[in-house]
Amino acid sequence: MTTRNRPLSPHLQIYRLPLLALMSITHRITGVGLVIGLLGLAWWLCAAASGPEGFAAAQGIIGGFFGKLFLFGFTVALFFHLCHGIRHLIWDTGRGFELDKAYLSARIALGATAILTVLAWII
Repeated sequence: MTTRNRPLSPHLQIYRLPLLALMSITHRITGVGLVIGLLGLAWWLCAAASGPEGFAAAQGIIGGFFGKLFLFGFTVALFFHLCHGIRHLIWDTGRGFELDKAYLSARIALGATAILTVLAWII
């Protein structure tokens, strides 16, 4: 067998994923993040139901830096998943499949995620 001087498959150091692919991957990741966040919410509710000592301990963890970082990530995941889900609902009607409209709706979803997250943390 002779070896040909062909290029290898592109790898992540060279190949840049398109925005639409990144949106799809992020939608799946935020879905997993929401499940983890809901487990955290269940833990917090169980701590609240267990009494003042348990609730104070949970509030101490959630009120700390990492707890707030976790809550911020949960908020971003929630709003991203919501906005991207609305995109999918629009696609279910058969609209928005053109490439320029798909990119526009992706940018709108990202902008709405940022605005809703900031509004939620300000209010």
